[in-house]
Amino acid sequence: MSDTILTKTRIRAGIWEGVLTGASTSPTLDVLHLEQPIKGVSVSPIADRSGEYAVQVPIPADLLSEGVQTFLIRDHNSGQTLAHFTIITGVAMEDDVRAEIDLLRAELDMLKRAFRRHCLQTAN
Repeated sequence: MSDTILTKTRIRAGIWEGVLTGASTSPTLDVLHLEQPIKGVSVSPIADRSGEYAVQVPIPADLLSEGVQTFLIRDHNSGQTLAHFTIITGVAMEDDVRAEIDLLRAELDMLKRAFRRHCLQTAN
């Protein structure tokens, strides 16, 4: 399964969904959270699309807790990691790295405006 690609399509109603392409035979996937297997993973052929499979992974509510939870999707036979997804819960936005980056961007924009204003004032 070295040429297979698993692409996320969406998460809806507690189910991660994706499309697996490039598989020559019906694949068997393992989904792990903290090295523990997730039950109920569904892999089914997509009608009229040879070598493509719809993948559905139920996200158990009991695994969602404060912080970051990462799920690995692996080929059962080779052990190759095909994809992963991360769910962040209960973390205040000010503790989130993305929020920090947004704050840094805002501060950089403020500094650029102040610097330009300073350059205009001292040029005269």
